Amino acid sequence: MSDDFQRIDVLSASRESDQWPLLREGVRILVLYEGDEGRDQVALLRYEPGATVPEHFHRGRETIYVIEGIQEDHTGVHHPGTWLSNPPGTRHSVRSPKGCLVLIHWSQPVEFL
Repeated sequence: MSDDFQRIDVLSASRESDQWPLLREGVRILVLYEGDEGRDQVALLRYEPGATVPEHFHRGRETIYVIEGIQEDHTGVHHPGTWLSNPPGTRHSVRSPKGCLVLIHWSQPVEFL
């Protein structure tokens, strides 16, 4: 097996999300993987009820999988089991009125506007 192999029980890790570092007010992050220079970052994000992420720009592709709760953006309301893919050049803001847990992958760091 490769030395780079990692295994994380996402649901168990999410039960300790109150200990994760703050990404933004009301949004905590657990980085699962990060490539060189912040590329190919994979993380869990826990949004508290009412949390928002302001408008930001994606230099690379962003993919999101909603694990629990509901996440909203300009494209709609996204329930558990929804997979989203935002192409490079996309701008959006995100909110979660009731809170949510998502698995996210950024191919390039995002730029907050």
